[in-house]
Amino acid sequence: MDIQLNQNEFQKTIANNSAVAIDFYADWCSPCQTLLPTIHKLAEEYEGEVAVRKVNVDKNQELAAKFGIRSIPTLIYLHKGKEVNRHNGLISKGMLKGHLNQLKNL
Repeated sequence: MDIQLNQNEFQKTIANNSAVAIDFYADWCSPCQTLLPTIHKLAEEYEGEVAVRKVNVDKNQELAAKFGIRSIPTLIYLHKGKEVNRHNGLISKGMLKGHLNQLKNL
């Protein structure tokens, strides 16, 4: 499953999913690379409940600017297109699952 979003796919994902978690990252960012396997695993685990996706800030600077991304990794949690939570930096799988569970139950 491809969970990478660009501007067009971002709009489709927001329109078709009430709960979305987005990992803003860069290929050169070591903490981002540490988090990516967890993001991929949770994208599969939460499929149909929360759309877990990722956005490369170098390739999608407009999206990064729209959300005011100043450090990476940054995870943004959206409910019906509105930001409801945000986490900067590395996060454990358990904490991330907690955020995803809260989001899917909104």
